[in-house]
Amino acid sequence: YDTSDRLYFEPLTAEDVLELIDIERSKGDLIGVVVQFGGQTPLKLAHALQEDGVPILGTTVDSIDLAEDRERFQQMLEAIGLKQPPNGLARSAEEAAQKAEEVGYPVVLRPSYVLGGRGMMIVHDREQLDRYVHEAMRVSGDDPVLIDHYLNRATEVDVDALCDDETVFVAGVLEHIEEAGVHSGDSACSMPPYSLSPAIVAELKRQTEAMARALKVRGLMNVQFAIEEPHSAEPRIFVLEVNPRASRTVPFVAKTIGQPVASIAAKVMAGVPLKSFDLADKPYDHIAVKEAVFPFARFAGVDIILGPEMRSTGEVMGLDWKREGETDMAPAFARAFAKSQLGGGVTLPTAGCAFISVKDEDKPFILDAAKTLLAEGFTLIATEGTHSYLVSEGVEVGLVKKVLEGRPHIVDAMKNGEVQLVFNTTSGKQSLQDSFSLRRTALMMKIPYYTTAAGALAAAQA
Repeated sequence: YDTSDRLYFEPLTAEDVLELIDIERSKGDLIGVVVQFGGQTPLKLAHALQEDGVPILGTTVDSIDLAEDRERFQQMLEAIGLKQPPNGLARSAEEAAQKAEEVGYPVVLRPSYVLGGRGMMIVHDREQLDRYVHEAMRVSGDDPVLIDHYLNRATEVDVDALCDDETVFVAGVLEHIEEAGVHSGDSACSMPPYSLSPAIVAELKRQTEAMARALKVRGLMNVQFAIEEPHSAEPRIFVLEVNPRASRTVPFVAKTIGQPVASIAAKVMAGVPLKSFDLADKPYDHIAVKEAVFPFARFAGVDIILGPEMRSTGEVMGLDWKREGETDMAPAFARAFAKSQLGGGVTLPTAGCAFISVKDEDKPFILDAAKTLLAEGFTLIATEGTHSYLVSEGVEVGLVKKVLEGRPHIVDAMKNGEVQLVFNTTSGKQSLQDSFSLRRTALMMKIPYYTTAAGALAAAQA
């Protein structure tokens, strides 16, 4: 609390902020205010501040609106030749149903001007849409709800950049470990990307620079991309959204590259050219993994499944280096991931029994994790569907009952200390309810658990 000259504890509403600005003006000339470091709420206040004659430092109010207004942003992307997932805008439940049919289920409902994925939901059919669309409309207020086609199994990437209208410096490219659809604040991520090719990373930087110049960003900008089939010959890159402000990843990026990103951004907003900071886009021999920290154990009855609405309350960082004799960054990534789990209070087992139960679409993607664990000396057990698949692929695995199939079942085994690691992915309301007790038991018994296939593979390799 002793960093600032004056610190006010007041609500972030236009009326309260304008009163504070009047107080500051009474002490001398006001050069301007910065709205890029307070999350989404200050961006929503920018119009009211400008209308009252308050100078906004950094990115202009019109550029903020261009990034946040879904219709204007779509037009800008089309003008510079970048892609978004098939999408539409809706201002009513009826229009939402029509747009969802046009873009094709499953779809993601995204309210405008919100933080933490509030009101965001993945819906798979008309019944789910009817159930959730009114909440999305309420959160969005007078602004339209964006309806995106959900890119299943896509890799999500965060990019943080500095810009001064002309020069752009991409400070960090962060590859999410969990697949697209898990909120960026809840997903573990790696910097530099642990699996993307240099060509894809270069293209992500090019697109980021193009958007920064088109938006005339002065200060910080965060871009969220989704990449379909990133390891194919023709990966497809889509822009999910652009935030013309500091994102929650800025401290992580600054620590990773060893540059005071927030300080540089503030000076750029005040008019200092970005070139004067001599920032270089250079490779580095270390890798950093950010992992989210969740409060699930403090709340009885809460499910640990991750989705598009943010649930984490903190984050930790694992760091490791490429060692002599290693030909790539894969071993360093595994060590950094393990350190990030330790930092978040999760101690990965080095031996014991791993339980695997995954939805049908994840079965091919859990195979590598299962084989890795077997090679490390683990024994495996699985419920019937996953068991049949793994056996058909030549994996040695035991069979265990689901809770609804009678005792002794998987929760009994967990409570008896017979399970040291849990991989569980599921979909559909009934499946979520049926498997809730096993995820809750894992949480309360402090058994490491992973609810995405990508997270499970990273844990197996760590």
